Amino acid sequence: MTLPKGFGAGGSGGTSSADVERMIGRRVENMAGIITASYIAAWLATFAGTAAGYFYYPWAYPTPSGHYAFIVLTIIEAIGYIFCVKVMQEGSNKNSNGMVAAAVGGTAVGTVLIALYVGN
Repeated sequence: MTLPKGFGAGGSGGTSSADVERMIGRRVENMAGIITASYIAAWLATFAGTAAGYFYYPWAYPTPSGHYAFIVLTIIEAIGYIFCVKVMQEGSNKNSNGMVAAAVGGTAVGTVLIALYVGN
């Protein structure tokens, strides 16, 4: 791998993980928290988008249709979140299964409660 000037072992061609970490600034294995926060923000934005249909445009966006869209989008977001975290931590010693389970479980419970009680 070719690194920019100033990084790497002066001409020997060897690249260490410390050089790559210095160049990037932060290792991605340590970013599970920001990815989790982004997933929860995306889930809240999905609810806000469907809530506009529930409360402001109920004549154009029926409640069952809004619930269906919200549930399907939540499933797609959860799959993407799990994929991002697992690929990010592949080959490292990091293990954030508890955080992933809490985030996906919390959004699953929230989705069920919203589908049961909002707009009905």
